[in-house]
Amino acid sequence: MPPERFLEAEPRSPSTGTTATPGRRTLPSDILEESSRRLRIACIVWAGLWSAGIAVNTLIAPRLGLAVGAVVPWPPIANVIAPVCILVSLGVYFYALRRRESHDRLVTLGLGYEVVLALGIGLVNQSNPEIQLAGRLSWICVLVLVHPMIVPSTPGRTLVAATIAASMDPLALGLAGLRGAALPPVALVAWAYAPNYLCALLAVLQSHIIMGLGRKVRRAREMGSYELEDLVSVGGMGEVWRARHRLLARPAAVKLIRPEMLGSTGEKDLLVQRFRREAEAAASLHSPHTIDLFDFGLTRDGTFYYVMELLDGIDLEQLVRRFGPLPPGRVVHLLSQACHSLSEAHAAGLVHRDVKPSNLFCCRLGEEVDWVKVLDFGLVKRVPRAGLALDAAEGSHLTRPDAATGTPAYMAPEAILGETVDARADLYALGCVAYWLLTGRLVFEFSGPLQAMARHLTGDPSPPSQASELAIPQPLDDLVLACLAKDPARRPTSASAVAERLASAGAEPWSAEQARRWWAAHLPRSP
Repeated sequence: MPPERFLEAEPRSPSTGTTATPGRRTLPSDILEESSRRLRIACIVWAGLWSAGIAVNTLIAPRLGLAVGAVVPWPPIANVIAPVCILVSLGVYFYALRRRESHDRLVTLGLGYEVVLALGIGLVNQSNPEIQLAGRLSWICVLVLVHPMIVPSTPGRTLVAATIAASMDPLALGLAGLRGAALPPVALVAWAYAPNYLCALLAVLQSHIIMGLGRKVRRAREMGSYELEDLVSVGGMGEVWRARHRLLARPAAVKLIRPEMLGSTGEKDLLVQRFRREAEAAASLHSPHTIDLFDFGLTRDGTFYYVMELLDGIDLEQLVRRFGPLPPGRVVHLLSQACHSLSEAHAAGLVHRDVKPSNLFCCRLGEEVDWVKVLDFGLVKRVPRAGLALDAAEGSHLTRPDAATGTPAYMAPEAILGETVDARADLYALGCVAYWLLTGRLVFEFSGPLQAMARHLTGDPSPPSQASELAIPQPLDDLVLACLAKDPARRPTSASAVAERLASAGAEPWSAEQARRWWAAHLPRSP
């Protein structure tokens, strides 16, 4: 299974679908986040329309020998209104671009923008009321009808904003009357602007429909006692969502696999079994350095899911990509924790088979930092333990014995050849991880997965000290090369043995105070 990362997002309002007040939630977070993008598009469209009006009446019409307003109604006041509306549109665009974290503010901004645009349109319309009252629909109708689909809001707020926007034509007409313009009969005004208010009522109907669809989507996203909120990551087989327990308000990570993602019936059965096995394997382990499993199950539509703790931090692949190779003392500190998790798994007869930097997560846990969690037991395989026979029902047929399973850059030679693997395959991968942390490079450079596997089968790795500018102690160098031995018999005998050699590797200790300073400087706690 592809690596998944369980990142804890900082608390935000309903626009991002995290832990906002449940009663105020109106739509799922991903739908609300789309409103920011749609509002920015609307700003560009309206700014373009006003700009087109300026261009047609000041550049194109004179060159064609036409009077201003002959193509598009353009009274003199439009030369003032249009630039103002363009500036407002650009201001809203950049605000929505930078302030997407608050849906309440975004809705208020969007509704205010609707009213401002309607006022500009109304002022332009009523500079020549005879044209507007001659049976033409106002552009305000278009604005009022389309806006609820751009920025979803509650029906009540939609009604207020749409009614105010619809009233901008009569308001502008009244302002024209105050300036001395002759006003038409009230009956004619009411008939001319009735479509504005009809569109306002239709906008409320749209809001009701959108809210109803949102409630259906939320119900469809309920997994047991958890409600899905934010899509965190998508892999080849599964999705990871940020979720919230409906009663305890506890955040969690929900990993799920939907039936339509699984292909044919045979493939579905196999992948669902693998997914279930990952949950059962993780649930059977109790190391504090193994991801905690809260719940798992199967929904009525055939979606398999399990619920895990939500972690705040960064995986080791991204840690090195963002901040460069790590000092040896920190590498020893991180790998020792990974060994704790793998040691328990191996003692239980479980081989992870996909140990790699992206499946080792460095996180903040309470007051602790640089706390490692081993993730993603999707390729886990049971192997016989000393004195115990392996029950065929335990899932030995879920992966073909002749299949190479894992990530090519971190696969042991015996795994590449499809041979029987045991815990020492995980130790080979752990050596690859150590190499990455110390040097920022893979053990072997390659141009594709087949070449990567060929290099692991036949290539001789260079010591990490020759690929790093950092001073790496000789014992740590030797340990990494021992883990990378082609022959499993020449590798350390267990994860515990690796942990013991790490403790005596001669690296300068990485203290808790150093870890706290690093996290405060590079990954500070979210408010």
